[in-house]
Amino acid sequence: MQKRRHVPRAVLALVTTAVVGVAGCDAVGGDSPAPSRTEARPSPKPTPTWDRSPASVVAVGDSITRGFDACTVLSDCPEVSWATGSSPQVDSLAVRLLGKAKAAEHSWNYAVTGARMADVPGQLAQAVTRRPELVAVMAGANDACRASTDEMTSVADYRAQFEDAMATLRDALPKTQVFVASVPNLKRLWEQGRTNPLGKQVWKLGICPSMLSDPDSLTTQSNQRRDTVQDRVEAYNEVLEEVCKKDRRCRFDDGAVYDFRFGTEQLSQWDWFHPSVNGQARLAEIAYRTVTN
Repeated sequence: MQKRRHVPRAVLALVTTAVVGVAGCDAVGGDSPAPSRTEARPSPKPTPTWDRSPASVVAVGDSITRGFDACTVLSDCPEVSWATGSSPQVDSLAVRLLGKAKAAEHSWNYAVTGARMADVPGQLAQAVTRRPELVAVMAGANDACRASTDEMTSVADYRAQFEDAMATLRDALPKTQVFVASVPNLKRLWEQGRTNPLGKQVWKLGICPSMLSDPDSLTTQSNQRRDTVQDRVEAYNEVLEEVCKKDRRCRFDDGAVYDFRFGTEQLSQWDWFHPSVNGQARLAEIAYRTVTN
């Protein structure tokens, strides 16, 4: 009887030892020691989340953002600006984001007709006093629209000026978001406007002569001049994209404005070059889509 009781106890002891040994091996992964809690890796820092509902908007840039020639000939019309305008026909970026009432008090337009990228840092120096949550930038058409192709802003200077503009903003407002619109396809605008006699008369007043002078000429020299302007615009857009990508709170439109095929309805009835009210509305759509996606 004692032997019969003794044997099961010995067997039980062996089985228990084996089970504990197997469980311990599986728990720590083979022969590896158990992990120490003090060796836990720190959590990565979260990347900033793009705010699709900013509470205020500032616009900087040139005549397009001022609504030039959209309402009357050779005049600004900021109420139809794609960025900050109040016109229901446009439904501007600010109105779409903030609502009509709030946009009237929390959006500002510092763009200036005729401005080039070199002017944008100064515009932003004024704009940062408003402490906006979103800045909309469209500048570069006037850098290409000079008296001649030799006078166009160089790509290197354009890059340095845009970087200066971003630095001006970041020094004052490191967390403000930026929407950057591409420079429009100027050759496309020439192709559309050259069919209108009135528009060509207005072009003679000095609107983008590097592209629009001798609009009916199709000589090799004229075509080469227009292609030179177009190549420069494309280079500017590459700069905008590259510089914007370096800033975690910047969004470029991926060339959407450049790619947009402005037709006669989207061009000013006075100069057939600047956006009409309809064209401003299309620009607002592009901007809103980029900001909210």
